[in-house]
Amino acid sequence: MARSLNGSVAVVTGASSGIGRSTALAFAQRGTHVVLASRNEDALDEAAAECRSHGVHVVAVPTDTSSEHQMINLADHAFDTFGRLDIWVNNASVGLFAKVAELPTAELERLFQINVFGYVNGAKAALPVFEVLGHGTLINVGSMVSKVPEPYTAAYTMSKHAVRALGGVLRQELALEHRRHIHVCTVMPATIDTPFFDHAANYTGRRVKAMPPVYSPERVARTIVHCARNPRREVYVGNAARLLGYQYKIAPRMVEWVAPTGRQDPPVDHRSRAVHRRHPLQPGEPGRGHPRWLARTPQHRDAVGGGSGVHGRRRGVGPPESPAAPRDLARVALGLRTRHVAVRRRSVGRDAPQRALTAAPALSRPRGAPAPGVHRDRPR
Repeated sequence: MARSLNGSVAVVTGASSGIGRSTALAFAQRGTHVVLASRNEDALDEAAAECRSHGVHVVAVPTDTSSEHQMINLADHAFDTFGRLDIWVNNASVGLFAKVAELPTAELERLFQINVFGYVNGAKAALPVFEVLGHGTLINVGSMVSKVPEPYTAAYTMSKHAVRALGGVLRQELALEHRRHIHVCTVMPATIDTPFFDHAANYTGRRVKAMPPVYSPERVARTIVHCARNPRREVYVGNAARLLGYQYKIAPRMVEWVAPTGRQDPPVDHRSRAVHRRHPLQPGEPGRGHPRWLARTPQHRDAVGGGSGVHGRRRGVGPPESPAAPRDLARVALGLRTRHVAVRRRSVGRDAPQRALTAAPALSRPRGAPAPGVHRDRPR
């Protein structure tokens, strides 16, 4: 049964922009007191002021999620301020685009510190408080790539697979301890219109395009709020993510063959390589997804363009042509299925109806009647 969120307390990490900011606003609109965490203090204060306009208590705590000590302090601060903690949303993530052979080791380690260790630190900070209170909901924001891998996103895909695995392990551990009122949910969005790619690194030498359709962060926020009211194990955001996930489960080889087609453009000019080499895993510019890069040089737009199957931006994310969309994958899957059925039918042969009638069970015929095609010998 769905419960009311009025008067509850929610902690949201990565709340300065994108999905985190929309989630904090969605909770505030429903009367939930929110504790906002992010490394970008200026953008965090702006988000806190917007949440306060809805008449709820808001606390902004600058936090680096990769630090276990800071995350524990965040949980303690929330509990000391409000005397309760009902919802914890792990959302802070960064991105890195590169071939596996060209992954910078230092940035790969930093990405895992935020995308994986940050979520583990959040769980270690929130669950002890939930156990003391006897209830609580931990919501981990994963991605469509938590189930479906994407080319040139090895670091991000591995981290989101780890997030989904973390949720499954925590649910089993809580079940063994009979913690029925503590829930762990994993939210897996499709391509989302956020500044994610503005903060990510691109070492591919190509412009990476976001796979349409692109959904709004408010849609993800509504799903997170719904999980807080009515917890679910795993939930997709967007029909594209749901469809691609089902297709990958049924025909993984077909998805791996079709999905990458058309996503990569020819290499950009070598003079823009300096943009690719910048360190991305630092707090980005404040903002809520406004098209800041539209005023930048074309080379810069090429370098920070959208990506495939992960959180991206609707504007300025690639050239006009669209890559293989999920509906194209559905057509291919349907064609393979139709061809398979046709081949099976041809392989049966012309005498299939006769064999089928002959092999029919005896209960389908009157007692004593011969089977079709079988003639009893007449007495001489």
